[in-house]
Amino acid sequence: MASERVRVAILDDYQNVAFKFADWSSIKDRLSIDSLPDTTSDEDVLAKRLEPYTIICAMRERTKFPKSLIDRLPNLRFIATTGPYNAGIDVAYAKTKGIVVSGTGGKGNSTLEHIWALILATVRYITVEDARTKAGAVPWQSTIPMGLAGRTLGLVGVGRLGSATAHIAKAFGMEVIGWSPNLTPERAASAGVTFIATKEELFRRSDIVSIHMVLSERTRRMITAADLALMKPTAFFINTSRGPLVDEAALVEVLKERRIAGAGLDVFDQEPLPLDHPLRKLGNVTLSPHMGYVSDSNYEQAFWGQTVENIAAFLDGRPTRVIG
Repeated sequence: MASERVRVAILDDYQNVAFKFADWSSIKDRLSIDSLPDTTSDEDVLAKRLEPYTIICAMRERTKFPKSLIDRLPNLRFIATTGPYNAGIDVAYAKTKGIVVSGTGGKGNSTLEHIWALILATVRYITVEDARTKAGAVPWQSTIPMGLAGRTLGLVGVGRLGSATAHIAKAFGMEVIGWSPNLTPERAASAGVTFIATKEELFRRSDIVSIHMVLSERTRRMITAADLALMKPTAFFINTSRGPLVDEAALVEVLKERRIAGAGLDVFDQEPLPLDHPLRKLGNVTLSPHMGYVSDSNYEQAFWGQTVENIAAFLDGRPTRVIG
C-alpha cells in the first residue's frame, strides 16, 4: 500500500512562482501541496486554514507564527522559511513543540539594487512623470528632480546594506553621513561614512534619509514624529527595512502637509498595504510592495530552490539549514 502523502501549504506566493523557480519533481510524489497566496493576519482564520498541514512554506515574514498560533497547529512538524532567519516565527517555542524550522541563503544583490531603484525613482519623480507621459498630460515636463552630486545621504544604520548603499552614493558624488544606536566613529570610517553623534543631527543635515536597521523591540518606532519634523522641506525619506521602525501615522501627516519633499517606501506597518490606506492616495510618495528581496536569481538559486532541498532533507529525516 502506498504511504499517505504529506500535506504541504505554500503561503503568500503572491506571483505564483514556487513551481516556476524550483524543480519539485524529486519530492512531488510524496506530497500533497496547496498554494495559499492570500495573506491574512487573522489568527482564527490562519489556525483553521493551516490546521491540516504537516509542512508549511513561509515566504519571509508575510505570515507570522507566534506561540499562540503554533499551539493551534497540532499537525505541524516543519516550517520551511525563505531567508536565513525569520523574525516572524517563534523559533525557540517551535523547537519545544518538536517543530523544525529551516531557512535558505540568498543570491545576488536584490535589496541593494532596490534601495537605489527606489531612491532614484523618488528623487527624480520617475513614477510621476511616467504616469503623466502615459496620460498625455501637458506640459511635457512638470517636476524638477534632485541632483545627487554634492547632496548629503543620511544613513540610519551602517551595517552590510548601509555600507553598500554608501559605496554607491559616493559614485554619485554624495556626502554620506551615518548614525545608529551602536555605531562608532571607527566603524563609520571603515564604511567610508562620516560619523554623526546624534539621530537629530543626521535628520537635520540630510537631503535624503535612508533607513537600514533590523526591527526589534528596541528599534520599533525608533523614527519618531520629532525626528521627521527636523528634516529639511526639500528632503526625502526612504525606508526599505521594516515599516514598524517608523511612526507611520506621523510620516503620513508629514507627507500630507508636504513638510518634506517626499518619500520612497517598500515596507509598511501592515502588509499587504490595506486598499484604503492613506499612503496609496498621496502624490508625493513612491511605493513598492516589499520587493527588496524579490529577484529571479534570488528566487531560483536560493529561496525556492533551497526550500525544495530543505523539504527533501526533512522527509528523509536529515533536516538541513536548521534555524535555532
